[in-house]
Amino acid sequence: MKKLILLFSLGPLVLFAQDKGIHFEHGLNWQQVKEKAKKETKYVFMDCFTTWCGPCRFMSTNIFPLQDVGDSMSAHFVSVAVQLDTTAGDNAEVKSWYQQGHDIAVQHKVQAYPTYLIFDPNGKIVHRFVGASDATEFLRKVAMALNPQTQYYTMLDQYRAGKRDTAFLHSMALTAADAYDSQTADAVADEYIASQTNLYTKSNLDFISMFTHSSKDRGFDLLLNHEDKVDAVIGKGASDKIVRDIILREEVIPNIRQKMQSPEDLSDPDWTGIQSAVQTKYPSKVKEIMSYSKVVFYQTKGDWNNFASAIVAYMKLYGNSESNDRLNEFAWAVFQNCNDMTCVAEALEWSKRSFANEQNPAYMDTYANILYKMGKKDHAIQWEEKALNLSSAADRKGYQETIDKMKKGEKTWH
Repeated sequence: MKKLILLFSLGPLVLFAQDKGIHFEHGLNWQQVKEKAKKETKYVFMDCFTTWCGPCRFMSTNIFPLQDVGDSMSAHFVSVAVQLDTTAGDNAEVKSWYQQGHDIAVQHKVQAYPTYLIFDPNGKIVHRFVGASDATEFLRKVAMALNPQTQYYTMLDQYRAGKRDTAFLHSMALTAADAYDSQTADAVADEYIASQTNLYTKSNLDFISMFTHSSKDRGFDLLLNHEDKVDAVIGKGASDKIVRDIILREEVIPNIRQKMQSPEDLSDPDWTGIQSAVQTKYPSKVKEIMSYSKVVFYQTKGDWNNFASAIVAYMKLYGNSESNDRLNEFAWAVFQNCNDMTCVAEALEWSKRSFANEQNPAYMDTYANILYKMGKKDHAIQWEEKALNLSSAADRKGYQETIDKMKKGEKTWH
């Protein structure tokens, strides 16, 4: 199964049209929302969203309407949803928030969607976090706003005042990352890593992995030069994935971006020149990087014939070190886009390995779909039913729809 595709919003009123779950105020302006919160001694939860944002739509459709989410939120928050884009279909209420929403977005640097801003009963901002999640994670992050020890803006004030104990630095970096304040998160993470005498604990390596985004980050050399030692703690392929993606992003993508973005340009990049540049900086990684770069290039171009040969060649050399997640991703890409049954059969083996040690229904779904594409209908349905039985309530509908298509003999791929 591919990673979750989030649906776009169908209109600006969707967040106000639910009978259960979070109750979003409407008919009030920003000042009235704050007055209501102060009167009820509640915090304000503000969902900053846009109509084109897939993750926003996922939250409004799948998470906000849940009864337990609504019950938890209503006990502590006055909630308001603020649309931060404009559309021809906006009603009077949405339009009345145009200027207020713009001012709030500028003042609090809302740059990603959804962003959740949380204000205390006196109207002071105390916390923020960003992105879609399941209900448990959403409520965990919301609860952080109620505790001064975990409120992002309170912690930021403490950091600026000089607080630097290691436990605080660890927590501060993670909270800043949740708040989409990457500059602060990276700076604090660097301080925390520098304070550690033993980097080879699972906690520290997980932390380093999370905050290593470029070759300049403190953790990069550790992941590059001590791969075996790192992977022995946090899992096969963990360090290689991070290092490979950084090298690709810094050394390869700038040289192939124009061709990737030009559908009419059918020529290959200067692979020889790129290889020479990578060889100079990363001689131990050059063969893998070049092999992987071709996979990325042809997949992005939608050149599925060359992609098929590139991914099979890459997996023969480096597939044994791939994580279960990457095995599944590669297998799904082949299933969706490649008609060469030899390549599809190779992908079946990758897919099977992805869930050999864990009963992951999403990975089983990929396996079932590949079997189906190969004409093994009965076997495919059996595996899709296993995936259905292991899936969460939120995912069961999708698996059942796939089963129904298989039984009818309909295509489950593009």
